[in-house]
Amino acid sequence: MKCPFCEHGETKVVDSRVAGQGAIRRRRECLLCSQRFTTFERIEETPLFVVKRDGSRQPFERAKLLAGLVRAATKRPVSLEQIERAAATIEAGLRNGVRDEVPSEAIGDEALAVLRDLDRVAYVRFASIYRDFQDVEEFEQELARLEGRGVRSNA
Repeated sequence: MKCPFCEHGETKVVDSRVAGQGAIRRRRECLLCSQRFTTFERIEETPLFVVKRDGSRQPFERAKLLAGLVRAATKRPVSLEQIERAAATIEAGLRNGVRDEVPSEAIGDEALAVLRDLDRVAYVRFASIYRDFQDVEEFEQELARLEGRGVRSNA
């Protein structure tokens, strides 16, 4: 960090505190001219893009994920705080990867994994839309998977 007064390259941190919105406020002192100045540090989030099934790309929007989770958990004993925590967990898992692009299927799979532990009815609701069930048999197969029984075949 260069001093804004003398442009010397060495400073020391005199005070640090959280400044809100994920920023850290640091009070610094130049080791050459002894002038003090304030800096703010913020984590730089690289943009995350979603690759849709049709191959198109669009920026990841946490609000869309949150809306899907809220719809799935409607009229269920799941608080908004739990849903927001689930969305944060999913987003953190996606951002922890090295990639700057993530397939939409990966987001759906992460959401299903979190909902499975949060509320089984919300899980099935989300799965029915995400997996695009076409008939009752597909729905029953998903329920069997959820209960750990495996999938029955009609043979």
